[in-house]
Amino acid sequence: MIVYDLIVVGAGIVGAACAEAAAGEGLRVALVEPGPVGGGATAAAMGHLVAMDDDPAELALSAYSLGLWERYAELREAEFSRCGTLWVARNESELAVVPAKIARLAAAGLAAEVVDAQQLYALEPALVSGLAGGMRVPGEAVVYPPRMARYLVDKALQAGGQLFAGRRVTELLADGVRLDDGQRLSGPVLVASGLAVPQLLPELKVYPRKGQLVITDRYPGRIRHQLLELGYADSAHGDAATSVAFNVQPRPTGQLLIGSSRQVGVSDREISMPLLRQMLERAFAFLPMLRGLQALRVWTGLRPATPDGRPYLGQVPGRGQVWVAAGHEGLGVTTALGSARLLIDGLLGRTPAIDPIPYDPARALTREAA
Repeated sequence: MIVYDLIVVGAGIVGAACAEAAAGEGLRVALVEPGPVGGGATAAAMGHLVAMDDDPAELALSAYSLGLWERYAELREAEFSRCGTLWVARNESELAVVPAKIARLAAAGLAAEVVDAQQLYALEPALVSGLAGGMRVPGEAVVYPPRMARYLVDKALQAGGQLFAGRRVTELLADGVRLDDGQRLSGPVLVASGLAVPQLLPELKVYPRKGQLVITDRYPGRIRHQLLELGYADSAHGDAATSVAFNVQPRPTGQLLIGSSRQVGVSDREISMPLLRQMLERAFAFLPMLRGLQALRVWTGLRPATPDGRPYLGQVPGRGQVWVAAGHEGLGVTTALGSARLLIDGLLGRTPAIDPIPYDPARALTREAA
């Protein structure tokens, strides 16, 4: 049996970040991934590095992680583009919530500014007329998640880690894991396999929130910011069975990514044409010029979500040296680096930079018992 300091299950952006952080601490790391590195929810993601302020714990983790992303701002593999985020208000009622949002972001160390209608159209002339203004978060950015996951895995391997590519963990053992080819690996285990987490840890509920994205041909300069409607959080964190929201991203290639949609509990990968139509109509309502662009591809992805919307980050009660990092829903890319640091600090017995209690997986077991 091979002995490791940490066995990471799953090489999406979260697992890759955990493996890189652990290997960077000098730990002997094994990484087990049955599919392509960054090939699941990571590959389907927009790659928007964004702070959501509607939940204090989520904001704290996002702000912490956004600071850690700065080390990769000049990394070619990250395809880092600091386009900023422009939140759009349709009317005065939506604009009225902006000062409170700016205050919450400022308390977390993030700069944002209110923009009136005149400033809004100076920033993004292609927006539909009649909007009230919005909020600009200039420091936010976009990255290319699958390539970044590959980079983090390569860094872990360069630091002495070992990748078990094409292998699946079939069983948690008292002192490690068993793989599908019969190999046994010994050491603390970190389960970061997204929607597959309940296969190894059935006590932790993780369910899919399916989304769809459209990417266009190259149209450089049509928009400059990641554009979202201020009601986006209602779709991202609401409990509606299906929802859509205006969310469009300029890629460094000149292409535009158009989102977003959510279907709760749907695990197939089929494209829903009615929901796609609804999503595009929502986007056209804010950016009419999109109607004239050529779409190249549509795809779906399955965001791993938890019942309370917060990720599981920490040691799993009653499981000995088994840890978990999963359930980030649509913020896995944004919070991957912060999640990794929290996990590794906890594993090494160090005091983390932010309070880890809101993400403690024990809350799921307590809720189940109640």
